[in-house]
Amino acid sequence: MSARATRARRAALNAGGLTLLSFAALAAVAVAATETLTTARFIPAAPMALPDYLTPAIDEASGNTFHRVTYPGAMGAGVICGPDYCTHRYSSAQAWNADQSLLVIINGCNGYCFLDGQTYLPLFRRSWSRECEWHPDDPEAMICVGGRAISLWAPRSDRDEVIYTAANHQRLQFGPNKGNPSRDGRRIVVRATADNGAQVAFAYDIAARRKFPDIHLADLPGKNDMCTISPAGAHVLCSQNLTNGTDQAFVFTVDGVRVQSWTEHHRPGHGDMTVDADGNEVYVGISKAVPDMYQIIKRRLTDGFVTALAPYGTAQHASLRALRRPDWVILSYAGSPDTVVRYPHWAPFAREVVALRIDGSGEFRRIAHTRNAPHDYWSETHASPSPNGSQIIWSSNWDQPGGPVSDFVTRLRW
Repeated sequence: MSARATRARRAALNAGGLTLLSFAALAAVAVAATETLTTARFIPAAPMALPDYLTPAIDEASGNTFHRVTYPGAMGAGVICGPDYCTHRYSSAQAWNADQSLLVIINGCNGYCFLDGQTYLPLFRRSWSRECEWHPDDPEAMICVGGRAISLWAPRSDRDEVIYTAANHQRLQFGPNKGNPSRDGRRIVVRATADNGAQVAFAYDIAARRKFPDIHLADLPGKNDMCTISPAGAHVLCSQNLTNGTDQAFVFTVDGVRVQSWTEHHRPGHGDMTVDADGNEVYVGISKAVPDMYQIIKRRLTDGFVTALAPYGTAQHASLRALRRPDWVILSYAGSPDTVVRYPHWAPFAREVVALRIDGSGEFRRIAHTRNAPHDYWSETHASPSPNGSQIIWSSNWDQPGGPVSDFVTRLRW
């Protein structure tokens, strides 16, 4: 273990309870009240030095406690972060396991790097070539896809159980990159290449060990970006990139019957799916088409009905990985504070993470100012919540364009 990690461990586990007492005091800061977008105003980030590794800090605007949980170099337990970035995978990927005992860091780390989900201390790393996502109910399991196989992998023991081997498909992918299991962990969607060379997608039922019919992606316009299962496991959503730069979405039943064709550009995109309070499967994200350009919208999978949730703004990513709080979406805003403050009709956020209720009420909560200067894809914030929404992980270069990108975790009290 590095000297830096040793000092952090000592600080986190200091005998006598001083650190724990201090943390409890910080966590007891008055919970920020929810606001509504109709009355909200822009709040600039107060100057703040980069927090030390694992040292609690407080976001002044929200009162929330946060920690820096990665840094470049050897962090201990075999976990080594690269010099440019060391972060969780993506906004719509679940970073924590079901009981929040493990937190996985993938981008820029030397394998699948597992931290303690509460103290953020490094625990172990695994070398692994398949795409894996946490099982939503089983804290010991990840669902993995690669080669010709689907498997259930236990990272702690490194035990891998192959549950499906494709006879007529190869190059199986989980999405790729943006795939998730259904909310009960029963179904996933796999993108694959059939032995005749055709690109297809198919749903797979893990519990029943059942493969559903192929969806022939060549029948859709453009090039496939990804396919994933809906939260209730009833639909398959595929995203297609056209040569003119338009990103379209197509919704199918698990049996391959087309239900919806969303031919507008990213309406929405960079988002995630959930079941809303009315029982509808919805996709929530950022629209890049009229009539709701750069607004946060939700769109029903069954009929395409759109509800605007937040006004024009600089949001980049939306996450609904707080599976136990499906009525809240976590939004990562980029943009320039100097620009946003000049447009009072915009969503009043720049370089900030917020939680927004998806019922159309405009109710929101501030989570953190990221102080994340725009630079490249790897420096984007990509905020993602834990399953119960009590923790949100986000990335930042801390106002240093091109500087090292670390991960930070904000704790919330609902």
